[in-house]
Amino acid sequence: MRARSFVEIAIVSVAVVAGLQLIPPALGQQNMRGFKPPDGPAPKIWNGKPDFRGVWQTPRMADVTKDELCCKGVKNLPFTEWGKQRWDSYDAAKGDYAGSCLPFGLLRSVGGPHPVQIVQDEKYITFLWEQNNWFHVTPIGVQHPKDPDTTWFGDSVANWDGDTLVIDTIAFNGKTRVDTIGHPVSEQLHTIEKYKRRDLGHIDYVLTIDDPKTYTRPWDSIRTWTLRPDWHIMEYSCEENNKDLFEGHIKPGVNP
Repeated sequence: MRARSFVEIAIVSVAVVAGLQLIPPALGQQNMRGFKPPDGPAPKIWNGKPDFRGVWQTPRMADVTKDELCCKGVKNLPFTEWGKQRWDSYDAAKGDYAGSCLPFGLLRSVGGPHPVQIVQDEKYITFLWEQNNWFHVTPIGVQHPKDPDTTWFGDSVANWDGDTLVIDTIAFNGKTRVDTIGHPVSEQLHTIEKYKRRDLGHIDYVLTIDDPKTYTRPWDSIRTWTLRPDWHIMEYSCEENNKDLFEGHIKPGVNP
């Protein structure tokens, strides 16, 4: 059993609220000091497709422009004029949406540092994010609805390309950021995620960002996920943006 006291969780919280780059590089690797990922071939589920089930450490990507031990950064993001203005005017020290307990959204969730548990069968793949105990259910082998509601995590569908699971996501609400440092996206964001189970202990993960309002061309963020069979998803709570508190349905400072 893991008792995660994570000094870095406190660091992340301070960095989000203060807008400071206090998070050390390759945080995911620091979490794994003394840990050796399991060896062996990539497992399959009963229908012969790769088995992604388990608890995974997603690499910490506080700044997608930087290379990490686990990941390849994109040094010069191809901003549009609108995207560059959005980036230049951003100051996380004045308030970051994640610091107010609003949903991280898909991009900040896959950017770690908290783990995710994957639950999978032949019809669905589900991501149980430890961060705020959010979840995201993705159907396999279907198409997007004609008029999906816009949300923080978007509308996702998955399909197989051989042994690679490809997740296509649209209908984002445009209120999130790519990473902790605050690289922007808009409501035109479209993502493609490719999951390939390299072996028992690793997933090769490629995230494609396609947002014509913010970037002049699509670009890829290439990362490696690591299986943590010694971990379990823990309870997590962050409630500052509680709507009932703002609307007066509950009183501040009341403890159960």
